[in-house]
Amino acid sequence: METNTIPSETDVIVIGGGPAGSTCSTLLAQQGVRVQLFEREHFPRFHIGESLIPETYWVLERLNMLPKMQKSHFVKKYSVQFVNAAGKLSAPFYFWDNKPHECSQTWQVVRGEFDKMMLENAREHGVEAHEGIRVVDVLFEDNRAFGVTIHVEGGARRDVLAKVVVDASGQNGLLQNRFRLRVWDPLLNKGAIWTYWKGAYRDTGRDEGATMVLQTVNKKGWFWYIPLHNDIVSVGVVAPFDYLFKNRGDREQTYNEEVDRCAVVKERVSNATRATGYFATKDYSYRAKQVSGDGWVLIGDAFGFLDPLYSSGVLLALRSGEMAADAIVEGLATNDLSAAQIGKWGPGFNEGVDRMRRLVCEYYDGFSFGNFVRHFPDLKNTVTDLLIGDLFTDRVDKVWGPMESLHPSGKKAFPQWNDGTPQDLAVEKANELFLPDGPIPDGV
Repeated sequence: METNTIPSETDVIVIGGGPAGSTCSTLLAQQGVRVQLFEREHFPRFHIGESLIPETYWVLERLNMLPKMQKSHFVKKYSVQFVNAAGKLSAPFYFWDNKPHECSQTWQVVRGEFDKMMLENAREHGVEAHEGIRVVDVLFEDNRAFGVTIHVEGGARRDVLAKVVVDASGQNGLLQNRFRLRVWDPLLNKGAIWTYWKGAYRDTGRDEGATMVLQTVNKKGWFWYIPLHNDIVSVGVVAPFDYLFKNRGDREQTYNEEVDRCAVVKERVSNATRATGYFATKDYSYRAKQVSGDGWVLIGDAFGFLDPLYSSGVLLALRSGEMAADAIVEGLATNDLSAAQIGKWGPGFNEGVDRMRRLVCEYYDGFSFGNFVRHFPDLKNTVTDLLIGDLFTDRVDKVWGPMESLHPSGKKAFPQWNDGTPQDLAVEKANELFLPDGPIPDGV
């Protein structure tokens, strides 16, 4: 692509074409805002995070994505189920039983396909989305962002000016790194190793697309088990970074050792064929100290990522993109593009993430869904509300007192995310993704 085909100025520039960037840009374009989106890669491209939770429905509805999803070949997901260290299965948490609405059926997606669908949908709504273009700098004057410098593959650099710059650059965090905003979570120091299996066991009926969360026998970590289309199942192990990566063998050896220790997973993949090599990632739990500045805002993984445990990643990307878009539209109408205006959604968003974070921390600290429901059967629906991603309401906060009542005597409260280590003091930490050698097959 020639850079001279790109306008020299626009209303909003979005850096990154993943779910957060495509959501924000689509909602802006729906309101008549001129949007230029720059994505450094070419879609489809591999990305982890395949399992959607039901509350994504409402953003997908605003994006006019639901008809596309309903016609897709993505596996339908109706529930989540937990397996403890002894191999005992909880009763499935069926979303429909909790909320009998169309939103209670969601999907297990291949992210390469899903993200490309989202980006194409943005184009259909009027977004000028460019792939293979890297944003190498954000331009500032008097601490206000006013555009970016772009670089086309094999081409020249040039500036594009805008009233607002939206950073949806993912875990690379362009502005987060520039301003040293990252805070590493003090508790969630985890890593993951995963691969894809063809022909692995899957349940039938409405359980066929269920996400399973299986605790390892030594309670050091857990497995995800996510059925995808084309007879592929994503199976990964999550555990503390030191346990998973220090004084262990290579990724293959470590993964197989953990499978051997989890009888339910081992049985389910016993007749399957591995479809890929072994992926790994680490140091992925962080947030930024602020969500916005004058003329710029962070969304999706460029703002923060929690944990893969309850599959909240895509929901938080979509919701942050939605909230930021609404604040920008309002700011453009009132000629107020200050940090306070375009980041006004940040405190409420963080409250929602904190609710999910607390549920994550409870699980890692030994929380049992089955035990909780036995003690408080009237709260099963409220716990399910949290699992489906109904995070942005204080109505669900009634579960925390009963959860605490099951804690051992003298247990201290979990430290907050912002009690973690700032970027400047954690020079040894870096979010990294390790891909297997060779091409990644289609369908994963």
